[in-house]
Amino acid sequence: MSELGLNTISFAGHAASSAQFRALYSEGMSLVEETAGYLDGQGRAASKVLPRMASVLYAAESMRLTTRLMQMASWLLLQRAVNNGEMSRDQVLAEKNKVRLDGFNVDRAAPGWNDLPESFRDLVERSLRLQNRVALLDREIYRPMEAAIVPDNQNSVKAQLTLLQTAFGNS
Repeated sequence: MSELGLNTISFAGHAASSAQFRALYSEGMSLVEETAGYLDGQGRAASKVLPRMASVLYAAESMRLTTRLMQMASWLLLQRAVNNGEMSRDQVLAEKNKVRLDGFNVDRAAPGWNDLPESFRDLVERSLRLQNRVALLDREIYRPMEAAIVPDNQNSVKAQLTLLQTAFGNS
């Protein structure tokens, strides 16, 4: 980072093997289980009585939700493996390239969005917040130069505080 003339401190290495990471891991895996249970049970029943437009949207969004959660679970499992010494950083980097932590956004203005079950929309929102936290931690750990570049409208102290809040789950 000194190449850029920045005097920032990276807390990601510590955060990735900390109690906060374990909490993030637990939260992510719990959300995967909760979502699977919902989609197989209550969600399946609720989707059968949705208006046509909402039904189509539900099908598309449930696929995006599942994909988003599986990508995050993959990242969390890889990070846990490197933290536990089960994989080297290089092995994780090779596998991590297959994981997508960006995209899968939601169009809340899409026709039928407001007709979707509230519990489903809540799962989507929670998954998006978790995705943002995991993606920010990923950038801090694996692409520190990219994470150190601060947008013009944000000072470096605020950027570091945002990274800390994300890494430690205080969003």
